[in-house]
Amino acid sequence: MSVKLIKTGVIFKDSELTENLPENPEQYKSGTMAYKILSGHNVGNAFMRSADYGSERINPFLANQPLKIKFDALASHDITYVGIIQTVRASGMSEFPVPYVLTNCHNSLGAVGGTINEDDHVFGLSAAKKYGGIFVPAHLAVIHTYMREMMSGCGKMILGSDSHTRYGALGTLAIGEGGPEIVKQLLSRTYDIVLPEIIAVHLTGAPKPGVGPQDVALAIIGAVFKNGFAKNKILEFIGGGIKNLSVEYRNGIDVMTTETTCLSSIWVTDGEVKNYYINHGRPGEYKEIKPENTAYYDGAVLVDLSKIECMIAMPFHPSNVYSINEVNANLKDIINQVEADGNSIVRSGALGTPSNKYKLSDKIINNRFKVEQGIIAGCAGGLFDSICAASDILKNKNIGADEFSLSIYPGSQPVNLEIMRNGVAAELLKTGAVLRSAFCGPCFGADNIPANGAFSIRHSTRNFPNREGSKPNNNQIASVALMDARSIAATAANGGFLTAATELDINYQDYKFNFDGEIYKNRVYFGYNKAQKNLDLKFGPNIADWPEFKSLNEDMLLKVCSVITDEVTTTDELIPSGETSSYRSNPYKLAEFTLSRKDPEYVARAKSVTEDFARKLGFEPDKTTVGSVIFANKPGDGSAREQAASCQKVLGGAANIAREYATKRYRSNLINWGMLPFIYEGQDLPFQNGDYIHVTGLREAVKNKEKSVCAYIGRGERPYENKADITEIILQIPELTDDEREIILAGCLINYYKNK
Repeated sequence: MSVKLIKTGVIFKDSELTENLPENPEQYKSGTMAYKILSGHNVGNAFMRSADYGSERINPFLANQPLKIKFDALASHDITYVGIIQTVRASGMSEFPVPYVLTNCHNSLGAVGGTINEDDHVFGLSAAKKYGGIFVPAHLAVIHTYMREMMSGCGKMILGSDSHTRYGALGTLAIGEGGPEIVKQLLSRTYDIVLPEIIAVHLTGAPKPGVGPQDVALAIIGAVFKNGFAKNKILEFIGGGIKNLSVEYRNGIDVMTTETTCLSSIWVTDGEVKNYYINHGRPGEYKEIKPENTAYYDGAVLVDLSKIECMIAMPFHPSNVYSINEVNANLKDIINQVEADGNSIVRSGALGTPSNKYKLSDKIINNRFKVEQGIIAGCAGGLFDSICAASDILKNKNIGADEFSLSIYPGSQPVNLEIMRNGVAAELLKTGAVLRSAFCGPCFGADNIPANGAFSIRHSTRNFPNREGSKPNNNQIASVALMDARSIAATAANGGFLTAATELDINYQDYKFNFDGEIYKNRVYFGYNKAQKNLDLKFGPNIADWPEFKSLNEDMLLKVCSVITDEVTTTDELIPSGETSSYRSNPYKLAEFTLSRKDPEYVARAKSVTEDFARKLGFEPDKTTVGSVIFANKPGDGSAREQAASCQKVLGGAANIAREYATKRYRSNLINWGMLPFIYEGQDLPFQNGDYIHVTGLREAVKNKEKSVCAYIGRGERPYENKADITEIILQIPELTDDEREIILAGCLINYYKNK
């Protein structure tokens, strides 16, 4: 096997992993790289400190207290920064306290929504000038490529309002969260977490020619996602195999760790990383990062790079992993299984309510699988090494004049400039491939949307249902599979028939990347520490303030407005991406799209939950928080977009009920928007759409740190009149920090800061 898991604690000592633990092994958790970096950014008292940096030891009496983290830099793109700035503006902030980068790589298409996108870019630049930010114009760089190139640093911490905020291969512990966590940092507050578990990812061997970083990443995701092995933990990459990977290769693996649902990642740094920083004109950002001679990990992922094959993540999740050769050898069986899974999703409503069935078997031609589109893009695929490797594979070949198309989006204009200088761009263009600008659109359905029924192979980050841009409610269903750029190029060279890059005999060139920062010097607005406080913000007609929200009352009356029984619910299903995100600066308009592709009746149901509805049931709104609630087994997988929560709040949402929450970031978004993240542990679901749930003594329960509350389910117009219709249940309140409790009591983060 290429990937193995050790689910118990291990010790890394003398460059070797062992399951033979010493006495009190957790005292050596402070030997990890993650512990050192977290300790250096913690302004609370959860660590026992000593004068010698690096020799801290966990204080057993404080280990469960939250760390209070302040970050070195922040980053947001143009789906999230308007709402963030609107929130901090309302809270009285006058200047960004740390470097804050505003990129414009998600809503870059000016024609979508009229002037909306460009209006937001104008707003973003005016905010960078007024508050002292860094503004990266549209098409110049995708958010994570820019942050790697210009803002990373060994031992630093970066917080981004995008889930793929990962710069661990450059020695930077980076975390992707919803916008409200950025707000806290801009208001000089802290990011509060209990010390996470730390998992060793031990790399050995070297990858075979043709195997790329996406192949390694998918193999790891396939091993850890479904069992939750990495959930909310930090992945720490160690082992001798690292030296066999270029820095860009490491970056390509690292960015995909988000799909394991881990909190963050960090890698050992070496001479290759040092050369990266020298090449990017920032040699002072390098320092050696490595574990101490003895370090304790809560588990381990063992990866033999030499055994990794060319991989494919079939629809509809990055964890639905096979080797490409396995798919080709068992084509009918695997395609039938994917078809069956797809039709199950159709029936569940996750693909809307299309009248046609999900079908892939028609793509099997002469026992080969034919795809219609290939895309190499963004923070995962648009890397210099990957684009150059694709060029080597396609040299003296062409992609043909049939249905198959190939589009390549370099991650930044400096990457674009270098492939022009070294001839790679010219070679790719001659094949019939199309070179595009630095843009994240293909990753979330805002560009290069495949045709109805088409199958797209992409070196990007996700392949969730609907994420590619199709509209199942309009009988449009498309499919996305994730692959490495190398196998995408091999498939293109083979006329669109699915092909592993290892099947081809390719002479891969040793291309050197020479970073030229002149583009950024000439075009990026660098305003940090240069706030022009007298300037006005420039508002477009779509930019709207947040509505006012009430504080939490003693009791809560909820109406169940959506029940989702899928195993996992993604943020893309809670609030669709793609063209809907053009309205992200107008909370009211964006809220109209909530659950639109999953439960089209949800918005109308949620709007019906008013104080009048409560009065008719005999409740006093002055004493009872009235709102809607959704149930999902495991909501919040995927994006950090806080709109998945804020849209519910705008429509009157007061809580979610779940078996568990897929990610910390979604749970944090609920809390920051004042919604209770309830957990229901009962085996059978006792409520359904239209039921009422009365939660008693909730405010006191939150204040008093109680772990659960009683709730009563009723049906009918006056459910409490007929005692036989009432069902009592227990709702669990997950562990909350003191600040999180205050935010919920205040009604949302905005109110919390107003109260301060």
